[in-house]
Amino acid sequence: MNVSSSSRQSLGTLLPKIVVAPTFVVTLVFIYGFMLWNAWLSFSSSRMLPKYDWAGFIQYEKLFANDRWWVAAQNLLVFGGLFIVICLLVGLFLAIFLDQKIRAEGAIRTIYLYPMALSFIVTGTVWKWILNPELGIQRMVREMGFESFSFDWLVNADMAIYTVVLAGVWQSSGFVMALCLAGLRGVDENVVKAARVDGASMPLIYRRIIIPGLGPVFFSALIVLTHIAIKSFDLIVALTGGGPGYATDVPATFMYTYSFTRGQIGLGSAASMMMLMAVVAIIVPYLYSELRERKQ
Repeated sequence: MNVSSSSRQSLGTLLPKIVVAPTFVVTLVFIYGFMLWNAWLSFSSSRMLPKYDWAGFIQYEKLFANDRWWVAAQNLLVFGGLFIVICLLVGLFLAIFLDQKIRAEGAIRTIYLYPMALSFIVTGTVWKWILNPELGIQRMVREMGFESFSFDWLVNADMAIYTVVLAGVWQSSGFVMALCLAGLRGVDENVVKAARVDGASMPLIYRRIIIPGLGPVFFSALIVLTHIAIKSFDLIVALTGGGPGYATDVPATFMYTYSFTRGQIGLGSAASMMMLMAVVAIIVPYLYSELRERKQ
């Protein structure tokens, strides 16, 4: 009986490891393995096909000397900055609106969250139709009698990046709303009641007590939105294709273009490594703060 009992205990200990092992191996090889392979290619002289020689930082020198890369980096800053700030503001406003315990809150919350259920490909395609000067808003308004109305951002090189911001905010602000609403519902009502007794108005309570207490919520939303902005390949490809010209290029589309259409794998790998470093610079402080809070 003792032998049988010990065998069962050993099997009970090993079984979870056996079940998880295939997933662990696949993750190790196809995620971290390919990340290391990509890193090696970025230090090689690879062009059309991979090479495994050591070329030093030549690909990074080419990358930083490429004007299109700097346009892509600037577009990421513009898109990412506006996308994150507007999503946070809109999401907070919607959460405060729903926190007033209005009628049909469930239906309205579902409507706000619905865009998050769509893929960026669908969002980009739909907004491409809406913003197309020949099919969308401009044509509709002109047919209403306003012949001089113009809304050609989609084909305007100076304004096209803002159409990407518009589509991204439409899809992701509901996610921020859900996070903020959960944070608002977690506020101690006794604190709010005490502030009301002291004569504080609700706008003042939100500004001085409730919103400052949502710091962890804003931080989590910031991490997720920044990650989305850096990887915003599918939205831009569906909406603008990186155009007009390369006016809406971001590092993700730059990497794809040079790796798969221009046959410069080494340069594309260097661009992807820069994207990885940007993500790491965001994720590491987040993980550090989480681990620090758990220890405390």
